[in-house]
Amino acid sequence: MSTMTPTRPPVFNLPNQLTAGRLGLAVVLFVLIEFKLWLWCMAVFALAAFTDWLDGYLARKLNLGSTLGRNLDPLVDKVLICGAYIFLLPVPNSGLEPWMVVVVVARELIITGLRGFMESVGAVFGADWLGKIKMVLQCAALVGIFWALESPAAWVDVTRDVLVWVMVITTALSGLQYLWRAFDVLRMERVS
Repeated sequence: MSTMTPTRPPVFNLPNQLTAGRLGLAVVLFVLIEFKLWLWCMAVFALAAFTDWLDGYLARKLNLGSTLGRNLDPLVDKVLICGAYIFLLPVPNSGLEPWMVVVVVARELIITGLRGFMESVGAVFGADWLGKIKMVLQCAALVGIFWALESPAAWVDVTRDVLVWVMVITTALSGLQYLWRAFDVLRMERVS
């Protein structure tokens, strides 16, 4: 008597290949930032952001979700975003202050560790609406920074500054929301 075993999608499927490609695009972006090629930075970053959307869409549409993809995708996003902000920090007129980059990087590291811990104890701890808004704003702020560096104009600088400040505030609030959710889940576990 044979038993049917559920088939799992291959590990190196198209969505995971796109995620791996985004990691390569992150390295290209860092080199472009180093050489101050701002238009190219915008183009490569836009392509990387598109692959972030596309890999998730294809994983859902083609039923190719995998444990590797679920873990690798957010990790690559953090390398791309945090790396870009770190590389931009010494660039004059980036609109970034060191404490802003620390907020972004610290939030990503703390929440990644917390998410891993919460999932290890069986809690569902995926991204929520504020986390998704945070990611959109982090991307928008990067585009604003690249744009301001390419086209120095007062109104572009103001736009960049507004995007950076809104992104930093949303990043901090998103981190606090995750901490609160974790505290609430752990408190309920203790009561049970």
